Amino acid sequence: MKKSWLSILKAVALLVILNGIAAIFYTRIDLTEDSRYTLSEASLHSVQQYDSPVIIDILLDDQLPPEFVKLKQETRQLLEEFASENNNIKFNFVNPLEANSQIDDVITNLQGLGLTPTNVTVEQNGKVSQEIIFPWAMVNYNNNTVKVPLLKNKLGATTEERVNNSVQHLEYAFADAFSKLNIKEKKKIAILKGNGELEDIFMADFLTSIKDYYNLGAITLDSVSKNPEKVLEQLKGFDLALIAKPTERFTDEEKFILDQYIVSGGKSLWLIDKVSMELDSLFNERGTAMAVAKDLNLQDFFFRFGVRLNPNLVNDLYFTQIVLASGEGNSSQYNPVPWFYNPMVFSKNNHPINNNIEALRFQFTSSMDTLANAYRKQVLLTSSPLSKTEGVPRKISLDIINTPPDKELYKDGNNILGVLIQGAFTSTFTNRVKPIALKNIQDQGPENKMIVISDGDLIKNQIRNGRPLELGYDKWTNNYFGNKEFLINCLNYLLDDTGLINIRNKKVAIPFLDEEKISEQKTKWQLINIGLPLVLTFIFGFLISSIRKKKYGV
Repeated sequence: MKKSWLSILKAVALLVILNGIAAIFYTRIDLTEDSRYTLSEASLHSVQQYDSPVIIDILLDDQLPPEFVKLKQETRQLLEEFASENNNIKFNFVNPLEANSQIDDVITNLQGLGLTPTNVTVEQNGKVSQEIIFPWAMVNYNNNTVKVPLLKNKLGATTEERVNNSVQHLEYAFADAFSKLNIKEKKKIAILKGNGELEDIFMADFLTSIKDYYNLGAITLDSVSKNPEKVLEQLKGFDLALIAKPTERFTDEEKFILDQYIVSGGKSLWLIDKVSMELDSLFNERGTAMAVAKDLNLQDFFFRFGVRLNPNLVNDLYFTQIVLASGEGNSSQYNPVPWFYNPMVFSKNNHPINNNIEALRFQFTSSMDTLANAYRKQVLLTSSPLSKTEGVPRKISLDIINTPPDKELYKDGNNILGVLIQGAFTSTFTNRVKPIALKNIQDQGPENKMIVISDGDLIKNQIRNGRPLELGYDKWTNNYFGNKEFLINCLNYLLDDTGLINIRNKKVAIPFLDEEKISEQKTKWQLINIGLPLVLTFIFGFLISSIRKKKYGV
């Protein structure tokens, strides 16, 4: 008896010691095949600098359909990983609509904050109902708040794909929010003006969205001819130049200033229309307008970097719609119709910039060619395999919607629409007469990056009642496209020194039960899980009882 008590005391003492060691030397081991809970170095860096509480409210709670339950669980486990790295990371799950009599007001307020709801079907006790869910998180720190979307919708995605896309995006979304809230010194972006670029109201949503990341300023090239040194110095004060849909020709002097800015290390994002054509022109000209090539005097400039913009239009059977009115007055009807000159461009998912994003909407875009040189080029966007190019000048008419396309002609597909160029850039004006005199002219620069996209309208938001709408939202068809996310990714990649955007390359695969097999084999597995244990219990009970009777005679 004494030995038994001694053994028990030893076991208890051993457990206490092991628990004490575990408390001191706490660790977590990620045994998942895809290491989905192992945070990257960039993610770890994003949370380690906080020395006061960061409060995260996740608007997912209460009764949820299976896909959102899985999303909630994955969000919780990821945030536990962040919290294990910094005790100041606190999070809780809330239902903003729970026990609230003014639900409509709450929904309106949440939408006013930019939190888009999702309608989902919930089945409970045999009853099916439609519920509104806000799959968002609010990250709060020092009176500042960053919104984090938890749900990633992709056109045509299944439930499993939607959850996988969402979970795959979580680490980047939260690490990005932590980094954004803790920015000490924002990098600067120059919005180029003076060559007929888009007005600010047509870029308002995008510029508002990136203000959390960057400081913005406008730079005009008008005074290059009078004081080129001053303009170049001003431009060099910015980390990146954004050139959005210029419509007026660049002079050689202006081009030289941009050349020296880029060669000296300045990043650049170009959104260029090679063809002059607008949908408004068709409406204003009674349904017919002429598409003509646009000469911006940038051919040699892009040629040096290994890109050629072609004077053509991409006609794509994967299209986005436009809306045409029929009838007059109160009897007017607005009907969506296919428009082959507005390609719907799906991501190639071959780079952190374009990984896991919604389809993009292009409008009257041209194709590009990449040319062999020393620079590294990554094609980010292409038209669909069922597309073709049409040379200009060309008459464009709304009547084409009444003519079925000849699919045999759509064999010139996969046209390049967006390219990332990287390398130690060489000046376009090397071994050429310089158009203006500058001090310290550079012919060879350090390692650099630039992105060229063959559609200026990719950044253009629509207007309603004089106010800009969200970039990527089409007010006529009520569809959302991934233009804003793609362009923000472009900026983040060009200016990201921490490698944070590379988290977007992380691949996560969430296993799901096969609903069809569940339905077919439901009875079988119920019998195995419930009936078989009962049968085995009965058999073993009978055998044990029989053995006891035979052995002891009772």
